[in-house]
Amino acid sequence: MEVHIENLEAKQLVGMRMRMSFAQNRTAELWRSFMPRRKEISLQVEPVLYSLQNYPEGFFESFNPLTEFEKWAALEVSEAVTTPEGMETFLLPAGMYAVFLYKGLPSEGAKAFQYIMGSWLPASGISLDNRPYFEKLGEKYRNDSPDSEEEIWIPVRKN
Repeated sequence: MEVHIENLEAKQLVGMRMRMSFAQNRTAELWRSFMPRRKEISLQVEPVLYSLQNYPEGFFESFNPLTEFEKWAALEVSEAVTTPEGMETFLLPAGMYAVFLYKGLPSEGAKAFQYIMGSWLPASGISLDNRPYFEKLGEKYRNDSPDSEEEIWIPVRKN
């Protein structure tokens, strides 16, 4: 899996969110609600979807699959916009990210996260930061295809 470090500028997102846990995963429900309405969002920067997870502090240090977090389905907008009914804005804060290019079935993405958290991160000399994690789903993303590609953005900081 290819990786590089990137300093992200703050981004304004518009989308929908749900509370869930890994044990009670509602991701499919969230995306089924968002996808038919995504064209209602004005001033889209690009047709790249953001699948964003906003975990509570310490989420991975004392991992429990029942601990809830906030998940977003969103698009980036170029400026503050009138938010469509049932959607919200989210300011993705600036910061350093480790960016991984994942190729494969989206349903097997957990293996990529196991590698990132279990192998890559301990050997990297950097630490997790308490900011949102997200995946960018661009033109090469194909739901349920082994040829699918997405970027996994993990918030990090220097030790």
